[in-house]
Amino acid sequence: MGKHGFYIVIIICVFCSSCISTNDLIYLQKKDNTTLVPTITTVLSKPYRLQINDILSISIKASDPKLVSIFSTSIGEASFSKSQAGLYFDGFTVDDHGKIRIPVLGEINVIGYTLEEVRLTIEKQLSDEYFNKEANIFVIVKLAGFQYTINGEVGNPGSKVLFQQEVTILEAIANAGDITITGNRKTVTIIRKKSTGFEVHEIDLTNRNVLQSPYFYLQPNDYVYIKPLKQKSWGSGKTGLESLGTVVTLLSLVATTFLLIKK
Repeated sequence: MGKHGFYIVIIICVFCSSCISTNDLIYLQKKDNTTLVPTITTVLSKPYRLQINDILSISIKASDPKLVSIFSTSIGEASFSKSQAGLYFDGFTVDDHGKIRIPVLGEINVIGYTLEEVRLTIEKQLSDEYFNKEANIFVIVKLAGFQYTINGEVGNPGSKVLFQQEVTILEAIANAGDITITGNRKTVTIIRKKSTGFEVHEIDLTNRNVLQSPYFYLQPNDYVYIKPLKQKSWGSGKTGLESLGTVVTLLSLVATTFLLIKK
């Protein structure tokens, strides 16, 4: 093999090994083992069960607002205009014993409950102890923001708060500036806090089957980590042009070194 042929082989090898394929970049591809999911609504999202340090926003309403004024706090109707810091200080935090404290009602156990179960518990206590049916008591219970943390190969890593009840992994990533071109979409790690410890799972966002994963919907306080592709550690270039530039630089260095030694 001549010198030129050797150089061509090197260039081809670098191109094949360092360029990032579009198969590594495109989300929700239909692969050979993919079961067609017609709509996202077929995905089952388990209701979140409250844990220690969760913060709740609770609003109690009635046909006559004066009837429920004694239950009001600064987290009430004005909460929609509050910052996350305001929600932190004025919300109802689940303490180390799994309880929240509400004016007049006192301590209520909520650990392991869903938001709907907490709402029904509060409504029942109000109806049994303070009001009759004619009062038309209406209780709203929500998390004071959906918080998660995302790190690794994303545009804007860090802790995020979204004011919505459900968040998919794709929404969470989009909110963090999307995965960079050097991020590994095939092994996205999700660390989920449970009452018994932590649960670690990896999902492949390039496969449409991820829509059926129980981890497609995040839960509050989830930690998401995006690993780098091997091309980043190699530093050989993410595209063909970048790889070509790396090869040219390498060959120039070799040629210069050879000429210096020869002299």
